[in-house]
Amino acid sequence: MRECTYYLVSSLCSDIFVFEGMSLDPLVKAEQGLYAPFFGSLGVTAAMAFAAAGSAYGTAKAGTGIASMAVARPDLVMKAIIPVVMAGIVAIYGLVVAVIVSGKVEPAGASYTINSGFSQFAGGLVCGLCGLGAGYAIGIAGDAGVRALSQQPRMFVGMILILIFAEVLGLYGMIVALILGAT
Repeated sequence: MRECTYYLVSSLCSDIFVFEGMSLDPLVKAEQGLYAPFFGSLGVTAAMAFAAAGSAYGTAKAGTGIASMAVARPDLVMKAIIPVVMAGIVAIYGLVVAVIVSGKVEPAGASYTINSGFSQFAGGLVCGLCGLGAGYAIGIAGDAGVRALSQQPRMFVGMILILIFAEVLGLYGMIVALILGAT
């Protein structure tokens, strides 16, 4: 294991650790970004965690609606499963972004800059928060939709359209995250 030596350089506004072989220029040091992989990894975590939380909420909320609807109309349970499936797809969006972005996170160095780390963090956050919102919307709409479906079976098409519009929020987040994570 190589031993690192560092020198403490005092300035008026902050203390800077300078590792052997690194430049004292603050702009170069910031661009090298020793903490860039942290932000890239944080983006991976945000994409998966928030999207999974939204998916879990949507599944739970729609599942309670199915459970209450199944007492009166057990013949419609298979139609009513669609909101749960659509809520599960939101987590897949987060997983796709997390896998793609994690493949681009590299150790700190000249090739992986702080701009890359921040861009991947922003992409993961966009995907995760859009997934959280989409899962929430799917859960609320799915719960109300399956309860209405038990009273009026013609509500099925309307419920599906509302769920599609809620799902597309997560898809938009995934697209933006892939664009941000690719830079």
